Amino acid sequence: MAKAVALIAASALCVLALASLVQCHNEVFTVEGQVYCDTCRVLFETKVSEYIAGADVKLQCRSRVDDSVTLTMTGTTDKDGFYRLSVSGDHEDEICEVTAISSPNPDCNETVPEISTAKVGLSKNSGILSTSRYCNSIGFVKKESLSTCIKVLDDMGFVPQL
Repeated sequence: MAKAVALIAASALCVLALASLVQCHNEVFTVEGQVYCDTCRVLFETKVSEYIAGADVKLQCRSRVDDSVTLTMTGTTDKDGFYRLSVSGDHEDEICEVTAISSPNPDCNETVPEISTAKVGLSKNSGILSTSRYCNSIGFVKKESLSTCIKVLDDMGFVPQL
């Protein structure tokens, strides 16, 4: 009988140890997004926006309590302007943002706060089952807008009819 009790107690301890291992499992999130050139200087994507290959992005997380930086990592976009970053750990109590840092395109390398940064939630306690996180597109502004932009904006209903 004593052996059975000891076996049950040992089994219970093993189950608790496994449960604690599962609890401390370190999440790995994939943060994905795209970097574009705002060719119309309107601070949003249009059908004539261009995606930037070789742009540098930075992911940074800060503490909500004292604003100290808890994570910084960088990445570069592929030929289609996409970036993908792998982030370890749950950052539930932090503010995380991806920022467009530099563009290899000298004609489209101006940053403006309205489109250069996107927030991203990196917590398993967010209601999202997947570990993939998709950011809004971020970008740079072209030095001079394209001549086709008036037509593009008119087609979108942004140019008032006189």
